[in-house]
Amino acid sequence: MITKDTWLKFMQNKVLNRIVTWVVLPLGIIALSYFLIDSISQPVKFNKEKEAREKVGIERLKDIRTLQDAYKSVYGYYTDDFDSLRTFYNTGDIVVKLEIGSKDDSLAMAHTKDVKKTRPWLRGENMSKYLKELYEAGDKNLVFSVDQKIPVRDTLFRGRDYFSIDSLRTIPFSGGRATEMEAVVKKVSGVKVPLFEARMPYRYLLYGMDNQLRINLDADRRNQNKYEGLQVGSVSAPNNNAGNWE
Repeated sequence: MITKDTWLKFMQNKVLNRIVTWVVLPLGIIALSYFLIDSISQPVKFNKEKEAREKVGIERLKDIRTLQDAYKSVYGYYTDDFDSLRTFYNTGDIVVKLEIGSKDDSLAMAHTKDVKKTRPWLRGENMSKYLKELYEAGDKNLVFSVDQKIPVRDTLFRGRDYFSIDSLRTIPFSGGRATEMEAVVKKVSGVKVPLFEARMPYRYLLYGMDNQLRINLDADRRNQNKYEGLQVGSVSAPNNNAGNWE
């Protein structure tokens, strides 16, 4: 004979089983699915954000390279000091070669040759200055080249209204960490060669992102004998100032 207590326990178990089947189990499946999807999407999100940050970092490193090359063209060496680069950009000059006339213009070439014959004692820069004087006086049928000093800030990065020389000092997204920069003069095959490099470690460039995924990225780069971040140039060996993303 089924007692009242037995019947109540039976019904309670039945209701509990239905709750587990209809409520708890579906919620568990939903939660498991969420964590599974999240575990798959996290690396995707990480890589997407990494690429976006790298794009900003690469532009800054390219700008540093451009400025360093201009600096070297004037002084003969690179600098490891951002203040020197800043001063050079704001107040320095670079020499550019202006081409006047066209070498494809046979009449202009012949005329220029005749003009040079009138001053056989002039050579190189002195001849160019003489031809420039004639050109400015009205003789436009000349072909020559002349060096001219132009302010750095009027030459480099023109057309980029958002360019800021001060931004090159820091690693983007890092909370103000300084871009790492070195410059040396090293003997290569017995010849002194100026070298520089600028670096943005991932631990700063990817600051605030998933730390474990960043640690995994660094480990993977080390295993491949690659720098754990972005780098342009090299102070260990000449590499034509290439970036490690190129």
